[in-house]
Amino acid sequence: MKNFEMNKVVLVGCGNVGMSYAFSIVSGASNVHELVLVDRNTKKAEGEALDLMHAASCSKRKIVVRSGGYSECNDADVVCICAGISPANIKSRMDYIDSSIAIFKSIFSELNKTKFKGIYLIATNPLDIMTYVAMKLSGFPKERVIGSGTTLDTARLRHLVGEEVHVNYKNVHAYVIGEHGDSEMIPWEHATIGLTPINKYLTKSKKQKILKDVRNSAYEIIEKKGNTAYGIGMCLKNITDAIFEDSNSIFPISTYDEKLGVSIGQPAIISREGVREIFKFPLSEEEKKEFNYSVKTIKDIIKKINL
Repeated sequence: MKNFEMNKVVLVGCGNVGMSYAFSIVSGASNVHELVLVDRNTKKAEGEALDLMHAASCSKRKIVVRSGGYSECNDADVVCICAGISPANIKSRMDYIDSSIAIFKSIFSELNKTKFKGIYLIATNPLDIMTYVAMKLSGFPKERVIGSGTTLDTARLRHLVGEEVHVNYKNVHAYVIGEHGDSEMIPWEHATIGLTPINKYLTKSKKQKILKDVRNSAYEIIEKKGNTAYGIGMCLKNITDAIFEDSNSIFPISTYDEKLGVSIGQPAIISREGVREIFKFPLSEEEKKEFNYSVKTIKDIIKKINL
């Protein structure tokens, strides 16, 4: 890797999610100094890069934005993949998965020709499956293939709890773990507001409603505007900053767990080298059942895919 002074990100996929990530980097106090946009629609990538470069002139930090090809990955520190199929074009879950895998096979056929040695950051859905696929297609060690996991789901959870009990979401300490999807779960026994167990504030029915709302958030947004973008864009930016700052921050990202045999959302410590450690904590018997069901959901899909 290069020294810590010049951090370079290559973004593959200039759709709604990719551009929300790019704008979050440009508009925020990010430690990214160079951002390169890659898309099969080269004119769109060129236009987006020009637009972002103008925005960068108003940013707090100097950053260079341009479009380019896969050769830009040779000296990149992070390659973020946001390319995928639009939710509006989904016919069935397996069609969705097969289409996403076909896209990744095309992308990695180019990426594997480069000298890239950094960290892959994956945002393409179905997230946990595609994080696993990226690890397999790239041949990279599991520590250097990070999916956004349940980071966005956790942000939604903390927002909803904060609204319910009238406290700042930053003081809500809780995680969503498992699949980034319908089988995700919340280990409520470890959730607190400040230092106080969350059970003091939320009844069982309130917790069930919050979990349902977390799971349905994406569906509601997609129904109303066609896609989700801003939330995940900020989450990806925060993970990128944690990498470049070598902050050892904990994020519920998707990473391959050898004991479980899947890539799945769990709190993990993120450093300059990627995933330093999966942050394990004990689950109640009921929570174990929910988490194991989520693991099984992902495993059953992995058995059906062809790499």
